[in-house]
Amino acid sequence: MQSFYENQVHKMANVCQITGKRTRTGNNVSHSNNKTKRKFYPNLQKKSFFLAEENRWVELKIATSAIRTINKNGLSAVLKEAKEKGFYTSK
Repeated sequence: MQSFYENQVHKMANVCQITGKRTRTGNNVSHSNNKTKRKFYPNLQKKSFFLAEENRWVELKIATSAIRTINKNGLSAVLKEAKEKGFYTSK
């Protein structure tokens, strides 16, 4: 017999580990100006990067805009900044 927790599906939060982008809420607005609640999800991707300083692979759940930031500034600099802001915690 399985326990209660083994049957549950645990979904990770929709939060970027680099920028901290998360799900936002807003409204769908119809032609007649009726408003209904909706959610705006960040474009998150799981991506592996090779961290040369530590000679290991790091898998991150990041927004596509963060991939561009890593390409521009380098992985180690971006991870250092994310740790300072509290978005990324290394295992």
